[in-house]
Amino acid sequence: MGSVAEPHAPSLFTRAGGRLLRSRPFVRAPVWLYKARAGALFGSRFVMVEHVGRKSGAPRHAVLEVVDHPAPDRYVVASGFGPKAQWFLNIRANPRVRVYAGSRAPRPAAARVLDQQEADRTLAAYRARHPRAWKKMRPVLEETLGAPITDTATPLPMVEFRLD
Repeated sequence: MGSVAEPHAPSLFTRAGGRLLRSRPFVRAPVWLYKARAGALFGSRFVMVEHVGRKSGAPRHAVLEVVDHPAPDRYVVASGFGPKAQWFLNIRANPRVRVYAGSRAPRPAAARVLDQQEADRTLAAYRARHPRAWKKMRPVLEETLGAPITDTATPLPMVEFRLD
């Protein structure tokens, strides 16, 4: 785990992964499964967050990877598109959300953006727990963020959802 990514041309996997993450039909498909209470199909590594559109006031949904689950009532996720992701902007404007985990009913929760040190520690722990996944996902995330992900000062914002 070096502290700086080696500059290189993005691989086919990286380019394809970045395109898939920008594909609305691809990222919206899991929403219907969570709404049908079939979220358990995604295991414990994903949650769906229902948030309020900051401009529209309408309910919005995002399925996000769990990077940490430090307590039964807390989930930590990363914003793979950085601070400009729509769901991230929405929860900053209104931190009251509902979290769908597995096939359980949604639970009300409060969102909190982790500070830089917390985000760096959380990412380091994730890398240690999932080294193979990180090796594949790091270049994809760097492609979507447009910046290298280093051991410190990660450009990957992290959000904790604390269930009520």
